[in-house]
Amino acid sequence: MTIPMSFPSMGTAPFFKVTVFEQEHFQGKNMEFTSECSNINDCGLDNIRSIRVESGAWVGFEHHSFQGQQFILERGEYPSWDAFSGSLSYHTERLMSLRPIYCAVSTCGGGQGRNEPEEEMSGSERAGERANGDGSDDRSHQSSRMKIFERENFQGRSTELGDDFPSLQAMGWLMPEVGSMHVQCGAFVCYEYPGYRGQQYIMECEKHSGDYQHWRNWGSHCQTPKIQSIRRIRH
Repeated sequence: MTIPMSFPSMGTAPFFKVTVFEQEHFQGKNMEFTSECSNINDCGLDNIRSIRVESGAWVGFEHHSFQGQQFILERGEYPSWDAFSGSLSYHTERLMSLRPIYCAVSTCGGGQGRNEPEEEMSGSERAGERANGDGSDDRSHQSSRMKIFERENFQGRSTELGDDFPSLQAMGWLMPEVGSMHVQCGAFVCYEYPGYRGQQYIMECEKHSGDYQHWRNWGSHCQTPKIQSIRRIRH
């Protein structure tokens, strides 16, 4: 039986809905969330092994209190850990907290973005589209913008991004690292390796005012400034 959970402190809950399951393939005890959960144990769950995102974009975390590895969760189905974990540097099958990515549903720059229905697909199918470079949907996040810098504290060479880039090197960013970044609007997920592989780092305009002055600001799991692919987050 699904038990709806709501945490009103974050607001705008009706735009976000996710159902999580203790077992793979949507089996076992399950629970519905419309806002953040800092510790699934407090809700009576031992772990999360499959996920159905019905609306909004979410980020899951390896540990409670939004710490550890980050997992981007966009609308669709994730029948097993492999479907939402991507290709991580080390294997872990824990997802202990999650929250919505609120700025992924807002638009800026004159409200140019549009929310329109799209055909439902699984999380793994979305990942396949991104890897092939044909999964971008400009209608839902055409106003997303960020600037990456060569060195810490927004120093050195910089370039502005407003699209999906499966290889930063292919678009002219010859270094394997990014020193700092500023998210002007929307939300992005940055990956350690080309082709949207490796560690995932969620960058949001609403966190740190969009300023990530040092690679250690990217997340508690970050051990290196290596970033080689970046894409906008769907909603």
